[in-house]
Amino acid sequence: MAYVKSTEMDGFEALARSTYFSNETTGRFCESASAGQVRAAAGMIEDEPAVRSRRKRERLPGKARLPAVKTFEGYDFSQVAFPDGYGAEGLMPLALVAEAQDFVFHGKTGRGKTRLAVAIGSACVERGMGAMFFTAAELVMALTRAGREHRLEALLADLSRADLLIADELGYVPLDVEGARLLFQAMSGCYERRSLVVTTGIEFSRWGTVFGDDKLAAALIDRIVHHGRLVEFNGTSHRMDTALTLGKSE
Repeated sequence: MAYVKSTEMDGFEALARSTYFSNETTGRFCESASAGQVRAAAGMIEDEPAVRSRRKRERLPGKARLPAVKTFEGYDFSQVAFPDGYGAEGLMPLALVAEAQDFVFHGKTGRGKTRLAVAIGSACVERGMGAMFFTAAELVMALTRAGREHRLEALLADLSRADLLIADELGYVPLDVEGARLLFQAMSGCYERRSLVVTTGIEFSRWGTVFGDDKLAAALIDRIVHHGRLVEFNGTSHRMDTALTLGKSE
């Protein structure tokens, strides 16, 4: 057997520990391996993190379920009212995701809430972070179906692996008792673990009506507000502006 240099063995053992091989397993391999075998095994272990990272990135767009790919470029922030001490420059670096912050984008239909939420989700995917996008109604349907098929824990675990959960159009569709409970479970599960972005046209005082339970709504609002910010979307409807522009051009 070829003599294995101590530096090669030390390097291999460090790599093996980084992938959770036990000292016993690593030591047994090094006792019988040649220098070439140690180098080959070390190269394999060094390559694995890059392969895993690449495969994760390849899966991210499909997992995100974004309705489109959007960027921050060209987005009009002039009608977006951020809370004091915060602005677009704080949103775009995605510190909200790293810090597990929550945002509620509130405003009437067509003000750009979903567009900005999708841009945040797209930026997450671009930077190798996990995002998942649902309308609130889609999320309730998915949770309800998973519960009936005895897959609820698996779906909640899948949601928990995302760095960002986007719940779009909260309040557009009424919830039944089961749906409200499941949506509360999914959204409150983000608390201090991952970032949550909710878009809605319903002010906080009416969330009790949405969930059909004032206490449930109050508990969720309390969690969101603790590590979150309310962003108001004002001005005219972006969709109406587009329709008017197209009408004038005809």
